[in-house]
Amino acid sequence: MAELGHVALGTWSGGRFMRFGEAVEDERLTALLTPSEGIHTLLTADTYGQGEADALVGRATEGVPREDYALVGAVGHDFYEGEREGAKGFPRFTDPRLREPKYYAAYLERAARASLERCRTDHFDLLLLHNPDRAGYTHPLVWEGLARLKELGLTKRLGVAPGPANGFTLDLLACFEDYGALIDWAMVILNPLEPWPGEYVLPVAEAQGIRVITRVADYGGLFHDDVLPGHPFPVHDHRTFRPEGWVERGRARMEELRPLADAHGLTMLQLAAVWNLAHPAVACVAPTLIQEPAGPGTKTIEEKRSELAATPAGRVLSRAEVEQIRRAGDNTGSMRLKGAAPDHEGEERPDRWAITPALAELGARHGIDAARDLAPVALPA
Repeated sequence: MAELGHVALGTWSGGRFMRFGEAVEDERLTALLTPSEGIHTLLTADTYGQGEADALVGRATEGVPREDYALVGAVGHDFYEGEREGAKGFPRFTDPRLREPKYYAAYLERAARASLERCRTDHFDLLLLHNPDRAGYTHPLVWEGLARLKELGLTKRLGVAPGPANGFTLDLLACFEDYGALIDWAMVILNPLEPWPGEYVLPVAEAQGIRVITRVADYGGLFHDDVLPGHPFPVHDHRTFRPEGWVERGRARMEELRPLADAHGLTMLQLAAVWNLAHPAVACVAPTLIQEPAGPGTKTIEEKRSELAATPAGRVLSRAEVEQIRRAGDNTGSMRLKGAAPDHEGEERPDRWAITPALAELGARHGIDAARDLAPVALPA
């Protein structure tokens, strides 16, 4: 059973399956993901390219001994029987339009086996429940089905990956409490410019022995240090959803952190990674490697991979420095959160719903006042 490394690469890098920057050609992307030079942990999701990302992993790992790399898979969106719903993507397998709960386990086994076949291997080192809806977090038949995959030897470990947007704080905490005995890993969004709300779940994860993978550690590419004011984002780039001026504000806050990076001999991406890893629950960092349009100072994804691979594994920052970075990047209330949210109105949606009294009480037990701590606020420009 391969252990996950402290840094990892996801198949969402390179712009092929998720629109970040320029889409690189197949040969270059395959080379990027081939386990080597300090990075031996790969993350994929079956819905990326409707199986094409899995197939890419199969090509990237061809000839690499299975024990020499850790493979993280993710299942949850049903592109076999579901129909794509525009920008929302494919529905979750728990969508009542697709199946009843008694068929959850059969779907999970089918999806896991198909993903493994495309990846050209017989097991995942970790399999994540990908972007669950409310039923995914709460329904016992979902978790019985996942446990069955472990019994069948299709995965060595199990976990949960909320998203793709930020939030799901109370839902994740409830999932930890209800199914923590089955959960080995969780994935959350965390970086020095987005400590909120991801940090809320880390103490509970640590207490329950759940290790955490952090994604978006690059903060939309800013920590790669080649996204500057006036950056020419491609028309369909996922980052165009961010509010106007986010690059300028982010760059200004990064300048407060740059002296710390210099003092430790780190790049800005490495500073973001070691800040994440300074949290005891965080054991793996998986930024997006983005090939930005050509321009002054643009880095190649190969250069970014080398930076990531050179990230120190041990503790680098002092507690005072961790807190200094948190204060500089505080983003509390900066966005509307997904999942159970205090400002949700109307019917439940696949990615957003009202906070129940039970979830509010759960939050209070962990020091979270949902109305105060999880609501968006008007921030100064």
